[in-house]
Amino acid sequence: MNFDLNILGVEAINPGLSTGSEWFDTKGDVTASYSPIDGSLIAKVRNARMDDYEKLVTKAQEAYLKWRILPAPKRGLVVHQIGEALKKAKADLGYLVALEMGKIYEEGLGEVQEMIDICEFAVGQSRLLNGATMHSERQYHRMYDQYHPIGIVGIITSFNFPVAVWGWNAMLAAIAGDVVIWKPSSKTPISAIAIQKIISETLQNCNVPEGVFNLIVAKSSDLGDNFAADKRIPLISVTGSTEVGKRVAAIVGKRLGKTILELGGNNAVIISKYADLEMTLQSVVFGAVGTCGQRCTSTRRLIVQEGIYNEVKNRLIAAYQSIGERIGSPLDKETLVGPLVDSTAVRNFLYAIDKVQKEGGTLVFGGYQLTGEKYPSENYVMPAIVEAENHYPTVQEETFAPIVYLIKYSTIEEAISLNNNVPQGLSSCIFTENLVEAEKFLSETGSDCGIANVNLGTSGAEIGGAFGGEKDTGGGRESGSDAWKAYMRRQTNTINFSGQTALAQGITFDF
Repeated sequence: MNFDLNILGVEAINPGLSTGSEWFDTKGDVTASYSPIDGSLIAKVRNARMDDYEKLVTKAQEAYLKWRILPAPKRGLVVHQIGEALKKAKADLGYLVALEMGKIYEEGLGEVQEMIDICEFAVGQSRLLNGATMHSERQYHRMYDQYHPIGIVGIITSFNFPVAVWGWNAMLAAIAGDVVIWKPSSKTPISAIAIQKIISETLQNCNVPEGVFNLIVAKSSDLGDNFAADKRIPLISVTGSTEVGKRVAAIVGKRLGKTILELGGNNAVIISKYADLEMTLQSVVFGAVGTCGQRCTSTRRLIVQEGIYNEVKNRLIAAYQSIGERIGSPLDKETLVGPLVDSTAVRNFLYAIDKVQKEGGTLVFGGYQLTGEKYPSENYVMPAIVEAENHYPTVQEETFAPIVYLIKYSTIEEAISLNNNVPQGLSSCIFTENLVEAEKFLSETGSDCGIANVNLGTSGAEIGGAFGGEKDTGGGRESGSDAWKAYMRRQTNTINFSGQTALAQGITFDF
């Protein structure tokens, strides 16, 4: 397709701060975004500084006072119009996501569709911010709970989903009556700027106050720990590594603020002897190599029943050999696997391959950097298959790259134990046609992850369900189900219409 950044409103050098439809002349250093595909320059950003940030927060505070009193269904109508604007820009925005992040174009389109879907979800949710009525123990009293906006929500997103995660958070926060400040990854700032440009006309047409949807592109040295420490922001949502999440959580927790933490994953697929292997391998291969292994839900471990282990291994190697012929530019429709995001990611990939072999693992396929005319940057790698044991230190860690570890098991109880015996707890699944195994996996003695699937891979989640995980994954929940409650404050109310004072628990206090 013919692609022009100007269609999305992106300029050669872009200011790094917007309050919705207005852009500020930021004075920070100019940084550039280069495509991992071939190292070409996409565009530049003039970063914001602390004085810019202060202006932004002031505007957000002012906007919140107006936005919170707009009825939630009317806030939902604004979100609906944002979704319509994203639909119109889907093809170009999906292309930009692929260009800047490196995922294939189909996945770029899928990511934009996630934003459109969450807009539609949020529109309906805007009429369902429901509390509950409880029966009071006191006569002629009514007791109920309700939810109110929380204020300013800080959203820190990662490079691997440079736009969708903003949508998960911002759309729910918006219908809740909150205002948002979005700090995107420094690796993918142009996609964020494009989003802001796309929604700006909608915000103007809907008369949304400046300061409801804010964007700030800034270096972590200027806006990092101080962002998390800002008491004016009651909720910080962070998508990133476990290390980053722990740091942010400690800073926010010190001021008793709230966090939504979506952190690392070390996701396992249990392949039972009762599995449909055709279906299993299709899901497993996409989960392991899709987005070049750069999803928090990417499949990292295959826990395979020993009776079918060799068959699974051989079929997996054959599938990888086929995939290996379709690694290249993610903008080519024949490509299935694009590059890693940068040279640091490549080094981490190669380091993990070397380290796990020293720990006793056996590399059975791939695990090397790709060079040649077909690979116009140093960011392309051959996805790896490694035979390993679950306790190896490298297997216990999340390497954000296409490495899958093969691990044998004997009984379903052993498989579940292996699944759970890592620090992370995001996504998990079992492939089996055996009802007892499936139910055990989903029971209280089964998977300890926030997501547990049967006959469905670890990677890819619908927006209708709450997304998130346990343990080192952080415990946060975003997107569907009742995740909207995290963006609001809960209040319990009691109304006494008895005409008398009545204390709880039957206490009398006469004076």
